[in-house]
Amino acid sequence: MGLKDSLQQVLARLAGSSSPSDHSASGSEEEDNEKGYRSLEAKLGYSFRDRTLLQNALLHRSHVHVTGQERGRSNERLEFLGDAVLGLVVNEELFRKFPNRSEGDLTKMKALLVCGARLSEVAGQIDLGVYIKMSRSEAATGGRGRSSILADATEALLGAVYLDGGLGAASGVINRIILKGSDSLLARRSLRNYKSRLQELIQARHKSPPRYRVLEVDGPDHDRLFKVAVTFNGKTLGMGEGRNKKTAEQSAAREALAALEGDPEQLDRDRGIPE
Repeated sequence: MGLKDSLQQVLARLAGSSSPSDHSASGSEEEDNEKGYRSLEAKLGYSFRDRTLLQNALLHRSHVHVTGQERGRSNERLEFLGDAVLGLVVNEELFRKFPNRSEGDLTKMKALLVCGARLSEVAGQIDLGVYIKMSRSEAATGGRGRSSILADATEALLGAVYLDGGLGAASGVINRIILKGSDSLLARRSLRNYKSRLQELIQARHKSPPRYRVLEVDGPDHDRLFKVAVTFNGKTLGMGEGRNKKTAEQSAAREALAALEGDPEQLDRDRGIPE
């Protein structure tokens, strides 16, 4: 049995615990956990001085709930910190690497590098789902492979590294697992799905998706032109046109993203989106 399979079994047992007393693990479980932590550290290229920070980064709120702990014990606070650290490091990297690019271009490149899809992809590359401690029910419904959980845990890990070793250590991990190969990443068309990026951005801030509405359809059946609006909370965020509905929706999402990425707070003020 491989290390990954062994870890999955151990962590599944731990995730299924139903009371705080279940935190006491057998010597064998502790050894397996230690092997798992060392394996993850090797993939990150960083060894923690304070192992409790790493443990906290891997603690999903579902496990905290079933064990009767306060929600603040989960990895969500570290996720908040890691998001800020990631943004700073990526911003500086892009600022130095592309001295002739505009602020708007840099903002769009950053969005591609730190989006949930990218973080989830990175998490998959280091098998992060294997190490996350979650409830048995969460794991049974595919939690270890769920993009949002993986992306959040990746940010939590970065927050833990920052607290443990400082900005230099966090920057090293970010460069090794997130920014490595960024040139080819930025060129990938698969990450330029404006609709997906817009939905991800709005849901992260407001917990509900944008809506698309066809405003007009002009021309004969063989040569139609669709005009679509993307809205949130009844307010128009952007409009676009295309020879089919899908293309028009992408165009509308692109216009909305241009405003959101340029000044999200201003868009909220102008369009009345609630905080």
